[in-house]
Amino acid sequence: MSPWRPRLVESARMKYLGIVEALEADVRSGRVRPGDRLPPQRAIAEALGVDLTTVTRAFNEARRRGLVDAQAGRGSFIREGLDADRQIGRLGATPMIDLSMNIPPQPAAAELQKAIPKGIAELLSNPRGMLHLHYQESTGSEPDRIAAAAWLGRRMETISPSRILVASGAQSALFAICESQLRPGDTIAAGSMTYPGLKAVATQKGLAMTPLTMDKAGIIPDAFEEACRSKAPRALYVVPSIDNPTTATLSEDRRRRLVTIARQHNVIIIEDDPYAPLRPQTTPALVSLAGDITWHIATLSKCATPALRVAYVVAPGNTQALRLAGVLRATTLMAPPLMAALASRWIADGVLEAITAAIRNENAERQKLAASLLADMKFAADPHGHHLWLWMPSHWRAADFAEHADRSGIAIVPSSIFSIAAMPVEAVRVSLGVAPDRAALEDALTLLANLISQPSLATRAVV
Repeated sequence: MSPWRPRLVESARMKYLGIVEALEADVRSGRVRPGDRLPPQRAIAEALGVDLTTVTRAFNEARRRGLVDAQAGRGSFIREGLDADRQIGRLGATPMIDLSMNIPPQPAAAELQKAIPKGIAELLSNPRGMLHLHYQESTGSEPDRIAAAAWLGRRMETISPSRILVASGAQSALFAICESQLRPGDTIAAGSMTYPGLKAVATQKGLAMTPLTMDKAGIIPDAFEEACRSKAPRALYVVPSIDNPTTATLSEDRRRRLVTIARQHNVIIIEDDPYAPLRPQTTPALVSLAGDITWHIATLSKCATPALRVAYVVAPGNTQALRLAGVLRATTLMAPPLMAALASRWIADGVLEAITAAIRNENAERQKLAASLLADMKFAADPHGHHLWLWMPSHWRAADFAEHADRSGIAIVPSSIFSIAAMPVEAVRVSLGVAPDRAALEDALTLLANLISQPSLATRAVV
């Protein structure tokens, strides 16, 4: 058993840094010593109630700072020979380029820097503005649900506000849906590569997960039908537009086939669609094809900013919406009222669309840059998405490549983080948004391109 009891420093700027800072403090205090083994990443994630990606990012940062070493097949250890008093504080001087977090590109933040303070000031200057600082309904206020219906209506059939709830982010919405619809032991089907947040919910809820075979166009409907016959899943989880991590967008034909199969086998659909606003083209959402069996999640984190903590949920009906509101009341109570009101204002005055357009345009430029620098590599990407899916050549394993990239100051995410299959594909997700500018992104991608072409490093990585 590891002597380190996972914790995080609540005052840290980001959760992954809170884990690293807690580990640093415990090394300084002597609670853990050089050579001590750390708990498995999944155990840390469960203990702290965070997703596995956050812990992986923390381990990457801890290795970069020289706090820990990883030994293949044995785990991670506090680095031998570490002089805590002399070395901690000097570690981490080398800047790291983070290509692991899938957030909108930073240059688009210029729009936000103007829009956020201006919008909040205008909201609070209104005679009724202070109401946005009060408790509100767990469903979200009626004006916010009406605004959500207007925004969603631009790319799907008309949705009644009574079916819409405002949640504090997509992850809390996903957990609440699973809490309200699924029981421990139920099976949820998803692509063999899927969102790590779903894996965290499944672990927390005691759900079984069955992987569905995917190709370059996304989940294969025949694989879903076979799973329905052999595994009897209660739910299908799907990211239909610019899938995370594979970047695939399901065609209308595949969406219709998935809906048909779900109806035949009495399977509910959880449609997590954060990237749809980034695509210039509109493909019918599953909720438009099968609104009576589909739970649709539309967050603003990918088309505006995760700082809003606002996601809209479309329930199959009014009764289901009220049931979900009960779960949200017991877990997160409500979405942040001021941020929800700000989002509604942005929807009404066109600011949200302008921010999304700025993100879409910057993504397009970054994807062009990536395509030119990785021209000799095999990868999948959407021209307006935040990330790309880079397949490994035969001489690299994804985990080894990610570790070598980390040692070089580049954080990326290996396929094992996303996989629910026994044998994950050898690929890594490279997120293009966090790099502060295109020059920094070019440096990082150039380093990755050079690294992937060096089989000698790959050979040394296999132990």
